[in-house]
Amino acid sequence: MRLLRPATLVVAVGIVACGKHVTKSPIVAGGNADRGRIAIGRYGCGSCHMIPGVTGARGLVGPPLDGIGQRMYIAGVLSNEPENIVRWIMDPPAADAKTAMPKLGVTERDARDIAEYLYTRR
Repeated sequence: MRLLRPATLVVAVGIVACGKHVTKSPIVAGGNADRGRIAIGRYGCGSCHMIPGVTGARGLVGPPLDGIGQRMYIAGVLSNEPENIVRWIMDPPAADAKTAMPKLGVTERDARDIAEYLYTRR
């Protein structure tokens, strides 16, 4: 078996890293950030929230959603863990009856994808 020389290996890794999408393990089990960005647009999340990387997501009703991964709490009531943000996205009033965020009928798959996208926006 012939091994690659270090210089060849560095070039090969560089070529892979220069691609549009570099595959890495999701933060949210089953989540896909690319699908999440699309789902954010479909559900109209940007009408209430500013969301980096989502065209037209400049809403001022809810908080901006940049830096979600660095926050301690989601909506001030849930610890910031992947399963909690998925739960929140699917049914905000179930987690906090006083929230202004409505239940939008987000499926679990879409919630996982949206959460993954938000967690990548550090």
